[in-house]
Amino acid sequence: MQENYMQSVKAQFEYYKILGERTFEQLNEKDLFNHHNEASNSIAIIVNHIQGNMKSRWTDFLTSDGEKEWRNRDLEFEEIIKTKEELITKWNEGWECLFTALATVNENNFNTDIHIRNQKHTIVEAVNRQMMHYAYHIGQIVFIGRMIKNNEWASLSVPKGKSDAFNSQKFSKGKHKGHFTDDFK
Repeated sequence: MQENYMQSVKAQFEYYKILGERTFEQLNEKDLFNHHNEASNSIAIIVNHIQGNMKSRWTDFLTSDGEKEWRNRDLEFEEIIKTKEELITKWNEGWECLFTALATVNENNFNTDIHIRNQKHTIVEAVNRQMMHYAYHIGQIVFIGRMIKNNEWASLSVPKGKSDAFNSQKFSKGKHKGHFTDDFK
């Protein structure tokens, strides 16, 4: 079960990473810094926050608290990123840290207690906590991108009005194994 869980987690994180990247591909540099209003975050600010969170949570994942002393969470919500290139670099640094940490989890350490802000988590709880946090923010990124692109938005999943065709294609394969995200990679 542990191996199956970790494989599923990796596939799910890869899917969320792809959703963000496919959104970035549809946007120009100016779009990444667009604020709907003073209280809202731009995509660049959300990426800066995700990267800061990932670096803190996944650095020394098995051995130190996930809220690192060197993290400055409040600064993550400032306009630190200045270019699309810098945004992509920070995005990739965060994901690299996450995937490197996940690769260290095995049957020998799967029952290790993980602490986040001094609160004990199982590995499953810690991973699920982060996965849902990133899904929340990547959903924001996709939503902002979709609003910016309006009718020019290219769907990242089953396009509107195409559910029947998608389901027909899926059912034509018969019962099979795989991760649901395989169709969107």
